[in-house]
Amino acid sequence: MSMHGGGPMGRFSTDPDQIRARNAEAPKIDHILQRILDLFNPHKRELIATTVLVFIAAGLSVLPPLLIQDAFNLGLFPPDGVPNLSLLTRLVLAMIGIWLAAGLLGIRQTYLTSQVGNKVMGALRVRMFAHLQSMELAFFTKTKTGAIQSRLQNDVGGVAGVLSNTMSSLLGSAVTVLASMVAMLLLSWQLTIVALIMLPAMVLLQRKVGRVRAKIAGQTQESLSEMSAITQESLGVSGILLAKSFGRQASEISRYETENKKQIALQVRQTMSGQTFFALVQVFMSSIPAIIYLFAGLLIVQDNPLSVGTIVAFTTAQARLLFPMMNLLQVSLDLQTSQALFARIFEYLDFRPTITDNPEGVIPDKAKLGTLEFNNVSFSYPDSDGRTETTLKSVSFAVEPGQYVALVGASGSGKTTISYLIPRFYDVTEGSVSFAGTDVRELNQDALISQIGILSQETYLFNDTIRENLAYAKPEATLAEIETAAKAANIHDVIMGFPEGYETLVGERGYRLSGGEKQRIAIARVLLKDPPVVILDEATSAMDTHSERIVQATLDAATANRTTIAIAHRLSTVINADFILVLDKGTIVERGTHEELLAAEGAYSRLVHSQNMIHDQ
Repeated sequence: MSMHGGGPMGRFSTDPDQIRARNAEAPKIDHILQRILDLFNPHKRELIATTVLVFIAAGLSVLPPLLIQDAFNLGLFPPDGVPNLSLLTRLVLAMIGIWLAAGLLGIRQTYLTSQVGNKVMGALRVRMFAHLQSMELAFFTKTKTGAIQSRLQNDVGGVAGVLSNTMSSLLGSAVTVLASMVAMLLLSWQLTIVALIMLPAMVLLQRKVGRVRAKIAGQTQESLSEMSAITQESLGVSGILLAKSFGRQASEISRYETENKKQIALQVRQTMSGQTFFALVQVFMSSIPAIIYLFAGLLIVQDNPLSVGTIVAFTTAQARLLFPMMNLLQVSLDLQTSQALFARIFEYLDFRPTITDNPEGVIPDKAKLGTLEFNNVSFSYPDSDGRTETTLKSVSFAVEPGQYVALVGASGSGKTTISYLIPRFYDVTEGSVSFAGTDVRELNQDALISQIGILSQETYLFNDTIRENLAYAKPEATLAEIETAAKAANIHDVIMGFPEGYETLVGERGYRLSGGEKQRIAIARVLLKDPPVVILDEATSAMDTHSERIVQATLDAATANRTTIAIAHRLSTVINADFILVLDKGTIVERGTHEELLAAEGAYSRLVHSQNMIHDQ
């Protein structure tokens, strides 16, 4: 019978729809556009400056068509028939100056909008990362790491263009269109009606195209999320080892290739959606000058006094509508498309952690550090079908400072769950867990976790140096302090045997080190933290017998004056415990010392004598 702690990990559904149900009661904002605008609130000064530049540039854009009218009517074809070169020169220089000023303003405007957009995107990315850090452990056991990474990278990256360009493009194009329309109206209201008569139909068609693109964009991001998950699972060191061990590389390639084909098809659909619409818009906008010439001819035939200068000036002003009008339609489509991306981002931001820090959380009483108490604790979690499954039932026990308590039992008996309730990775369903005489739900979370050291069966090391991995527990630690902790964990000599010593890179997840070496580095990391309470979740399970004996002796010395909760599968880790708790299906069925429990000839005795408890060789 295996003694590995099962705990609640790995049993939650990874169905994204069930994850989304988590925020069903979270406050919703119907208009995503308003939430997007709220992102720009911290940058009002830059936005005001941008707005001023846009209006100045738009105001300047009204002048060239009017100057062109004078250039034709007064410069090239004056009433007396003699071209006025002096006036024509001044008008041309004025137009060049206006275009130059508009270009310089555009450069400054681009800089400001790019700066604001990238700041907003960066803040949004950090905000999401920080929010994810606040989520409880259960959230991450239910969600694929690749899916989380996709939200953080692909989704936020996907809205980068919208954040950087939309605000200025929307405002700039709108003001330019308005200014051009003013110039057109000043020149001829009749021609203006002809130029804009098809605009309402274009807007309605654009809205329909936008809804289609938004749907495709959502499907595209879901596919990207799945590709990220496959990449994270398959190309990590563990995934590669698994695939090679079972000869499944071809199936992993096939799985990725299938999703990649889906992604290609979606990208093509997203690119092509709206192309017919924009082609029609461009044909219409490009045809307007010819239509205007025809309509102007009809007006002239009917004795309407339209001069050549007015017609040329009007078509010039109308031509200025083409780019901003197309831009407005494109920005509107981008906004509709990006709603799917923003919805996914806001969906994660709307998740509410089920475990939150108490705003008035107290600091653990130093005089009572090391005291633990479970008072009639029960714990349940939802299974994949949405029903609840009980892991602990009415568990009660107390631990005094400095005591060593061992938890034994079959896999899934609740050992790991107990260890997770102490640092409040989960909250109890019933009863209470007290640390230093105070319910953990009333304690400041940072203050609570600072008093607890955790050594798990699965050791996680960053792809960094040994020194940086050790200093993670205490960033301000000196090299001398790090070496002292390493010596206490019997790993210092091994480290110094590497050519680069403490500056040795451990590789992805520490794969350049043996299991025993990784575990001893993890032990040194906890010793550097120097907590009064230590939780050992089968901390020596990855070691061979020789290494286990060395580290167990070290742990015995290191935990002599610390409260220790040990989830055990080796006899050596429980034989000297102050008392042992034997769990079965979430209930404590026996408690006592090694000798007492053997004499009782109950569940513990059967575990030992049936060799399900591993003996030292």
